[in-house]
Amino acid sequence: MSLRSILSGAFSWSYFVAIYVFIFLPVAVLVLFSFQDGTLPIPPFNGVTLKWYAEVFTDPKLMSALGNSLNVAFLSSLLACLLGFCAAYGLARFRLPATALQRILLTAPLTVSYLIIALGLLVLFNWAGVRLSLWTVGIGHVVINLPLCFAIIYASMGEHQKNTERAAQDLGANGIQVVLLVTAPMLMPSILAAFFLSLTFSWDEFIISFLLSRFDVTLPVEIWSLLRSGLNPKTNAIGSIVFLTSSVLLVALEIFVFRAGSGK
Repeated sequence: MSLRSILSGAFSWSYFVAIYVFIFLPVAVLVLFSFQDGTLPIPPFNGVTLKWYAEVFTDPKLMSALGNSLNVAFLSSLLACLLGFCAAYGLARFRLPATALQRILLTAPLTVSYLIIALGLLVLFNWAGVRLSLWTVGIGHVVINLPLCFAIIYASMGEHQKNTERAAQDLGANGIQVVLLVTAPMLMPSILAAFFLSLTFSWDEFIISFLLSRFDVTLPVEIWSLLRSGLNPKTNAIGSIVFLTSSVLLVALEIFVFRAGSGK
């Protein structure tokens, strides 16, 4: 093995290690000091304790916010996925006026800051006299996740699926049966990918949840409220729980997608 190959390999490994350290070191520090046996999550590390996690799970405000986050994330992701599927199917299977323009308009919110979307929705709800609540937060999450769901599902619609749908129609299936029994199962990997990504984004989202809620808040907003009084291992513990939940969702997404792909 030449010196050039050795140096090239060492540089490659050093680069990858540096990238992973840069990404995961803050998370590792967060998780480590969530077990801090002290009142401040700062060095030196004083020992291991689970009392901060116990306090998290016995805190009624945090548990209420956790339940709110789960409900908003699941329902808004489900609705965003359903609407995204309907939009993708309509634009991919029917000749509609200005199809290209409609695709651009549907994906345009992906390029807009969440802050701008939240302020626009806040003005709209105030103008319409809609009281801020978890429902308005859910609407905001549908607005930001629907374009993502549409883009993922629309990109997976190909000619081979269209031929299968035509075959089902020739065998006597009506339009609803074709969509439910043929199109949806074929697109299930993309639908699951869109759903899990929406679930993850909604679970972690703060700006829209903060501006469009009032008394009932989601978990990121409650964590922000705790941070206003300063850092403590309890905030590290709840942050670790959020990170773990998001990681589990992403791993589930990868497993579903890769298993579906390998089975073809």
